[in-house]
Amino acid sequence: MIIRPRAFFAIAWAVIWLAWLVSWIVAAFWANRTEKRVITWETWLYRLIILAGAVLAAPLTARRLHLQQLWHVGFAGAWVLLLLTLAGLLLTWWARLHLGRLWSGSITRKEDHRVIDTGPYAFVRHPIYTGIIFALFASSLAQATISCLAGAALIALGLWLKARIEERFLTEELGADAYGAYRRRVPMLVPFAAGRHE
Repeated sequence: MIIRPRAFFAIAWAVIWLAWLVSWIVAAFWANRTEKRVITWETWLYRLIILAGAVLAAPLTARRLHLQQLWHVGFAGAWVLLLLTLAGLLLTWWARLHLGRLWSGSITRKEDHRVIDTGPYAFVRHPIYTGIIFALFASSLAQATISCLAGAALIALGLWLKARIEERFLTEELGADAYGAYRRRVPMLVPFAAGRHE
């Protein structure tokens, strides 16, 4: 049986994202005890934006809406974008492993929480969000539908809002001296960005 390139890439993207999602959920059990959690209207806002983005970004949405591709990336382009997607998701795992038991899916202060400024955190304050955004845009450029691109943009907006809330929380919880110094040194989402406070 011969698998056509388009089917191969569709399966490859699905496998990569599904493997990442399942492994991410399973690893959620490997974390320190939560001491404090942030729940505000802003929390619900970023979650709603990310959820709406996820629905739009799903290839099934484009099929249900009978949307056509805006462009075709070709065989070589599909490989490049697939590898870029994988690179973004590998960045999230590098960051998560480096963060260790301090990781949380929501905005929290964990037991023994401290500023982590090594590994990927030396280049960007929120490398997990950066990796997700990078992987999403690589995937959406390959899908090339208006719904997928809009979904990736909404998820990026939601993660940016989440990062801003997290910044305020960490500054309060870890201290303006410790976290403030880190913020001045390292950009929030875009590695090597000139403006540190984004």
